[in-house]
Amino acid sequence: MPESATPQSAPTVTRFVVPGPHSMVSLLGHQDELLRVIEQALHSDIHVRGNEITITGEPAENDLAVRLFTELSALLDAGAVLTPQHVDHSLRMLRSGEAERPAEVLTLNILSTRGRTIRPKTLNQKRYVDAIDAHTIVFGIGPAGTGKTYLAMAKAVQYLQAKKVNRIILTRPAVEAGERLGYLPGTLYEKIDPYLRPLYDALHDMVDPDSIPRLIQSGTIEVAPLAYMRGRTLNDAFIILDEAQNTSPEQMKMFLTRLGFGAKIVVTGDITQVDLPAGTLSGLRVVREILDGIEDVHFATLTSTDVVRHRLVSEIVDAYSRWDAAIGTAQPGKPQAAGPRSAARATTRRDRR
Repeated sequence: MPESATPQSAPTVTRFVVPGPHSMVSLLGHQDELLRVIEQALHSDIHVRGNEITITGEPAENDLAVRLFTELSALLDAGAVLTPQHVDHSLRMLRSGEAERPAEVLTLNILSTRGRTIRPKTLNQKRYVDAIDAHTIVFGIGPAGTGKTYLAMAKAVQYLQAKKVNRIILTRPAVEAGERLGYLPGTLYEKIDPYLRPLYDALHDMVDPDSIPRLIQSGTIEVAPLAYMRGRTLNDAFIILDEAQNTSPEQMKMFLTRLGFGAKIVVTGDITQVDLPAGTLSGLRVVREILDGIEDVHFATLTSTDVVRHRLVSEIVDAYSRWDAAIGTAQPGKPQAAGPRSAARATTRRDRR
């Protein structure tokens, strides 16, 4: 238990005793790598002697440090090997003031394959994963790098392995960066394949690569462009629509109404990355308003704080959000374009003329 003494004009001194089973190396990292990360993130001085950690600073920061070491110890109890990412994700959750404990979020295993475990890394990611279990249709909306598609695919494989569904269907609209399939070289399959390749790449992380051709041939896993969904009823399937910001409202309606008995749908997309022609409304942007109030439909929002790629990705996302907000403020009343990339393409076309 931590003990505190608070002199009138001196910083608070708090002591935390690390539970016996844990080595200090496992908690603080090789050559104190994790300790340095913690010291840089907190405004308290931290000194370690034996299994006792002395924290000196403002009471709130000391309390945060104690809670952090408590969560890191709990992660060790669960068998985790601590990394700087564990420290970073735990601190973000503790500072958010939410009720969920970081140790509970970071030890929720979704799928284990080839010695690697897939799990949520932020609180919003855990809530997104929980929503997939709790609802028939879930929308995962957020910027690049937030794991919205990857986690959905991990849940799909988990459901297939647990025999909760009989097949997985992965689909995307074949629209990207203003290109049209008719202008691309090759057969229809060769034209479509690059748009679906990211789904194959994620699949290879979760399923034995040698078994993927067999599963596709048998129809257990289907990867197809969105247009191939028309006219079908999809029963006992886990269906993922990726890059949904590039659907029109009509396409979104067509896709959602493919839902059959025993099926689950997850729709993922980033409404700031629309590739539709200028002036075309994104189905993902309007679907929340259309489906508002319908039971068993859930919208999960991920933000830059949920980005789990390189640190710069989160900062880039925030920088573009500020830029978009500034453009919108500077030009009030201007009709909303389909998206920044569409607007850029429209400018390029005008320049060419």
